[in-house]
Amino acid sequence: MDMNAYLSMFIDESNDHLQSLNENLLRLESAPEDLSIVQVIFRSAHTLKGMSATMGFEDLASLTHEMENVLDLVRNNKLKMDGFIFDTLFKSLDVLDSMVQDIVGGGTGKADVSNIVASLKAIVSGEYRTDAAAGAPAKTGMDGEPRGIELDQFQISVLQQSMETGHQVFHIIVKVREDCVLKAARAYMVFELLERSGEVVKSEPSVQEIEQEKFDRSFSVYLITHKPMEELKTQIENVSEIESAQMTLLDEESLSLLSQPSKPQPAADRPAEDKRPAADENKLRTSGAQSGGAVTKTIRVDIERLDVLMNLFSELLIDRVRLEQLAGEIRRSDLTETVEHMARVSGDLQNIVLKLRMVPVESVFNRFPRMIRDLAKTLDKKVDLVITGAETELDRTVIDEIGDPLVHLLRNSIDHGIEATEKRLQAGKPESGTVNLRAFHSGNNVFIEIEDDGGGINRERVLATAIKNGVVTADQGKSMSDEEVYMLLFAPGFSTAEKISDISGRGVGLDVVQTKINSLGGAVGIQSELGKGTVFSIQLPLTLSIISAMLIKLGSEKFAIPLSSIMETSIIRREQIHHIHGSQMIEFRGAIIPIVSLSRLLASPDFDESQETETEVVIIRKGDKWAAVMVDEFIGQSDIVLKPLGNYLNGSPAVSGATILGDGQVALIIDPNALIK
Repeated sequence: MDMNAYLSMFIDESNDHLQSLNENLLRLESAPEDLSIVQVIFRSAHTLKGMSATMGFEDLASLTHEMENVLDLVRNNKLKMDGFIFDTLFKSLDVLDSMVQDIVGGGTGKADVSNIVASLKAIVSGEYRTDAAAGAPAKTGMDGEPRGIELDQFQISVLQQSMETGHQVFHIIVKVREDCVLKAARAYMVFELLERSGEVVKSEPSVQEIEQEKFDRSFSVYLITHKPMEELKTQIENVSEIESAQMTLLDEESLSLLSQPSKPQPAADRPAEDKRPAADENKLRTSGAQSGGAVTKTIRVDIERLDVLMNLFSELLIDRVRLEQLAGEIRRSDLTETVEHMARVSGDLQNIVLKLRMVPVESVFNRFPRMIRDLAKTLDKKVDLVITGAETELDRTVIDEIGDPLVHLLRNSIDHGIEATEKRLQAGKPESGTVNLRAFHSGNNVFIEIEDDGGGINRERVLATAIKNGVVTADQGKSMSDEEVYMLLFAPGFSTAEKISDISGRGVGLDVVQTKINSLGGAVGIQSELGKGTVFSIQLPLTLSIISAMLIKLGSEKFAIPLSSIMETSIIRREQIHHIHGSQMIEFRGAIIPIVSLSRLLASPDFDESQETETEVVIIRKGDKWAAVMVDEFIGQSDIVLKPLGNYLNGSPAVSGATILGDGQVALIIDPNALIK
């Protein structure tokens, strides 16, 4: 079998399982007695191990196998989770992730896992335990486990509750053919089928022994499922080189005979949450069993294919605009009707293509809880990360770019926003700081906010540093609002940190954050209250591929301004323009706002607005700031396709890209953010 054909699928699914393991291990750290979470973690680790072994990545498989041994003891109440175990499992996930990334880069996925494997084996053997943990059950691992298909009290409880909720419990004996060459591979295929059909509770021999081909010709399992017996039997026997599947439907009476009277668990030793994990686990099993027979509703699509689809649609959109222009000139009713119908259909197609590219911000957010956990531990702080709005969708192009700015702002909040535990208690705050990461839609934009309940930003300190560094003058500082002072943190090289941290520095590198967000057509804002906390707000466009724009003219040249930044259009007379401190300003809705000459900024040779008695203006907005842009003539609104500029034009001020119009002309796209200082 050519495994390269499955490599892409292996990488995608491995990343999914690693993310799930990280998330659920964090959940377990908050509720270490919840065995239902342990079951979920165990299943992910087991599946990852099987996939790795099948693909020939032995180091991946062996490390996951050792993690599985630890988790098996935990889920069977033979080991209690503690800080050392959590840290070791998290380190194991980091090693697994680096191995998968090596495979992504074309490597073999090999790594020296001896140290981490030794730590996991020490946990299983009990050798790692400190005096504080000496009271934990001193089981030596799986080698001392009794053989047989006996079930413990917890497993029987799960099976009983599954029956009560309408599930079926089968005892299945699977026999492989005598001439079967790859027994472990066939067994793995059967287990994959069973796990899609429901939930495997226990197998004999153990899963580990089966995968190492430590069985003769048969193995048996207990399975919870909703599938009919005959359908499941047929599916198992259709697996290549499987000789037979003997299935027995169990009832409550037969189940009661499977308990282990020789090793009952004393009531006093049972965790207080015994009933809750069993119930939760049952819910999990119900979900798994119900979904087992369902037809899948989603497929994985290579991102490059979506990019090709977007490019093809972009060309179609340009032709559509051209056809609309031609139909308007020719004025034939049948042609006009056809073009109008094409416009409606392509409009629907445009919405579908854009939605295909939309990705929940969860794909970026879900890596932060683990980062915050490690960072708080390094800084010896207690921090709760609260995520809301993770289902909010953004274009994939934007999603790919916002990860690093968010990492920097989150690190900044933990390092410099959230105070040390002693300082928080002195201020009458909870010892655990809270960082809220939220996303939400507003109009054609998505807002992402990072809010901490830390010490806030010291306005006077920031202003003093800015004046000292020559960023602003003392006179300018007197008239600046709080937010304008806070935004000085984004000045290149600005820092208020008394000592530079390798984690972050409030102001160190924040200019990079602003540059990245501005390049995406977005904006950053800050609100803060000393002693109460800080909010960083990022505004982003929904998509960077197709946007609605206002087409304008400067002499013979055409330009496009994104509609999302335009508040309104107007006409002003020459005498309405005032000169204040060397800048041109106009009065607009009771406020004085700057007016920008686009022709001067772009050095347009064939248009000079100073020769006109009145001129059209476009009122644009960036956050709370407004400006008026003088133009020659309005052409109208249109959907345009963004095309990147070549290296030759890349440094042009106020220009973010270009588009091809319906008449074949190229129009430069104005970046409103660059027009407002």
